[in-house]
Amino acid sequence: MFTVSGSSNSTSRFSLIRVSVMKQTTDVLIIGAGPTGLSLACQLVRYGIDFLIIDKKEGVTPYSKAIGVHARTLEIYEQIDLAKRAVEQGAVAGKGRLIVDGEVRGELDFSNIGEGMSPYPFVLMLEQSKNEQLLYAYLRSHGKEVQWETELQDFTATDSLVTARVKTPDGETHTIEAQYLAGCDGPKSLVRHTLGLGFGGSTFERMFYVADAQVDWRFSHDALHICLAKESFAVFFPLKGEKRYRIVGTFPEEFAKDDGEVLYEEIETRIKELTKLELDIHDVEWFSTYKVHTRHASGFSAGRCFLAGDSAHIHSPAGAQGMNTGIQDGYNLAWKIALVLRGISGPNLLETYNEERLENARNLLRTTDRMFQLAAGDEWWIAFIRTNVFPSVANYVLGLDMVRNFVFPLLSQIGINYRHSSLSRHAGDEDFTVKAGDRMPYFLLDGKSVYDRLREPRFHLLAFSNEQGEFEEANVEKYAGLVDFHKFQLTREVTETLGTHRSFTILLRPDNYIGFITAKGSAVAAESYLREVVGASPLLPAG
Repeated sequence: MFTVSGSSNSTSRFSLIRVSVMKQTTDVLIIGAGPTGLSLACQLVRYGIDFLIIDKKEGVTPYSKAIGVHARTLEIYEQIDLAKRAVEQGAVAGKGRLIVDGEVRGELDFSNIGEGMSPYPFVLMLEQSKNEQLLYAYLRSHGKEVQWETELQDFTATDSLVTARVKTPDGETHTIEAQYLAGCDGPKSLVRHTLGLGFGGSTFERMFYVADAQVDWRFSHDALHICLAKESFAVFFPLKGEKRYRIVGTFPEEFAKDDGEVLYEEIETRIKELTKLELDIHDVEWFSTYKVHTRHASGFSAGRCFLAGDSAHIHSPAGAQGMNTGIQDGYNLAWKIALVLRGISGPNLLETYNEERLENARNLLRTTDRMFQLAAGDEWWIAFIRTNVFPSVANYVLGLDMVRNFVFPLLSQIGINYRHSSLSRHAGDEDFTVKAGDRMPYFLLDGKSVYDRLREPRFHLLAFSNEQGEFEEANVEKYAGLVDFHKFQLTREVTETLGTHRSFTILLRPDNYIGFITAKGSAVAAESYLREVVGASPLLPAG
């Protein structure tokens, strides 16, 4: 990348020294230190993988931005001891009030909407800035640092290496050589553009507004307030701190100003007109306007380069899915890169990242588009249902087990599955409630979460049986260090959750998704899966 004259004068010797200092090498180069890039970096720390993470910003965002943290994200945080801190710093949305024309028309109780489905059966209101601070603190506590004010200029990739040029705070251009590159650099991703990957989709015509402020009104601070109107909506999300709310809503379609031209006073006027409430909005911390796009990349990977987070998918804020999805992207990618870099699996394993997360993005966009239409669609019949029918029946409907068992997994992302993935071996799962590719379901064992046994960053072989001595051979010694083995009693909680009274074994991937589930107890199935599906080589000689 750099050339030095063959002359032996002092200037050339100085140039040679500068070149050697300006070149860095690493296993993974992460572009972007938002929640996606930071969470990917935290996962690589778990696996002992060397990385560099850069961002052109000065530091973690000072703005709240995304605020909803779902159960699946908290389950991931739990593995790095951040879940408890997140819950302490956030606010649990215990109920929702549905308001039409300034009057409460219905209430929703979702304080424990996911009871029995996750150790975190709620939606946590925790600003993106605080999520980033938690993740950044984790990195620093493990001796890692973000290279702030460092911007990607360009990069090239070969079959064996990625070479990137970055501009540092002092204006110098440095070279970084990496085995892999992860583009977590947002909707305008330079990584995606350089790779030539498409970003197809559409844009909603309406302009959204968002503001963080204190609100004086007649309502208590313990609820989400959803104000519904014929043509739109406004939502007040309770934040940590007295009277603090995030306010989100839309302008009408005829509102003609461009993003960036809107004054805060216009936002406040719009809020008061739509809600028809007596309220005083003050101490505004931050506000913004934006157009909502719904798009996903044509591919999440190309060779040694990957996309994650907003660089790979953007969608409406309905359901607070964006930040959580980016964190799951990183969670999926990290263990696969780790196995390949450690020489345990071949590079084909990395193809499953695109396979699994692209399908998820497609499903996600369909879901958020439908939720947005329900909240803001202007068809007369949707508007009628939104303002006249939904508020009256919402709490009753949400109280039905069938509805809860559908809604919570959908919104919390615990329902995401990889059943169609090439990493899901379905032979043997026909008689079980869960299938290969599903997240390991939550239940209690001896009063403790099953996830307490599943925190190590490796595969987990679980045997459930009440027969003494059964499955004792399942230690998979050839793969010591890659797989751990647990044997559990076949309790009532287990049989109700998994749907069988017979002894069985489950092999979990490092991200706690089911690789296979079978009534057979031999370690042969586990060894076959690791060898044939994951492409893993034994870590110890046979015998």
